[in-house]
Amino acid sequence: MARIKVGIVFGGVSEEHPVSVKSAREVAKHLDAGKYEAFWIGITRDGAWKLGDGPGEDWAAGRPVVLSPDRSVPGLLVLDDGKYETIGLDVVLPVLHGKLGEDGAIQGLLELSGIPYAGCDVQSSALCMDKSLAYVVAASAGIATPQFRTVSAGENVDGLTYPVFVKPARSGSSFGVSKVSTKDELAAAIGAAAQYDSKVLIEEAVAGSEVGCAVLGHGSELFTGEVDRVALSHGFFRIHQEDSPESGSENSTFVVPADIPAETRARVQETAKAIYRALGCGGLARVDMFLTDDGTVVLNEVNTLPGLTSYSRYPRMMAAAGVPLGDLIDRIVAGARR
Repeated sequence: MARIKVGIVFGGVSEEHPVSVKSAREVAKHLDAGKYEAFWIGITRDGAWKLGDGPGEDWAAGRPVVLSPDRSVPGLLVLDDGKYETIGLDVVLPVLHGKLGEDGAIQGLLELSGIPYAGCDVQSSALCMDKSLAYVVAASAGIATPQFRTVSAGENVDGLTYPVFVKPARSGSSFGVSKVSTKDELAAAIGAAAQYDSKVLIEEAVAGSEVGCAVLGHGSELFTGEVDRVALSHGFFRIHQEDSPESGSENSTFVVPADIPAETRARVQETAKAIYRALGCGGLARVDMFLTDDGTVVLNEVNTLPGLTSYSRYPRMMAAAGVPLGDLIDRIVAGARR
């Protein structure tokens, strides 16, 4: 039986470039070479596409490559000795995080190419990337969300009840996020967020635990991993801001499965699936939520291409539910080719 030709796209121009490379390296460790013929497509920080043998240290020295948007040539165009070689692909697995990875940009290119790809489509990727729009859609589906407003840099903002969180509306991880306790801190926080996005989100601080749920699948056929809980020693959770995330965070650990009652765990999982469907997600996503003291589950954000590193939450939650990364990759690829 012929192996599936899978193009794995990683790197990218967003601030999450290093995490994407780590995700690709973890995928490489668990990709079944008997099932898949892998084509590793790395995007440098400057936006150059390179085809190499893997996501190792020298991947950026690979051959120049582009993804053909021409459906009559479904696959890669590789520049070799002044000529383009064509490589067909059966499916693309994007392992990109943040801007131009999770916001519908790469998904749009893949739609033009006609090649099946893993993960959410253009519309749901763009919607989930913009936290303010995701809140509006989720709230219309009856899901609890934080109170919020959007502002731009330099705008005068009054009438807030502190503390609040200030964050880029359309950015990944915790880049540009600040907890603001007084009005005097607000302008600087808005300025910090505006470095990553012209649209800044100010939202209420929800009192409760941070929990997450990994979701896999399409439509009514959804599988959820075990719920996790972010245990904080101080401050607030800032993912991918650590110097050495492999060795842990300075103020947080993950409890998987979450140390919450079974009934509450089931409610979190059902809410995650409801959010996933309301936002049009498909393939995979990690749904982050708050769990308040009275048991209310409140949407925080949805990551449509969550990290797959050795320390990432999504594969940990799936592994705790009996789906190790190798099997998870199989399911993701099969879902993309359904």
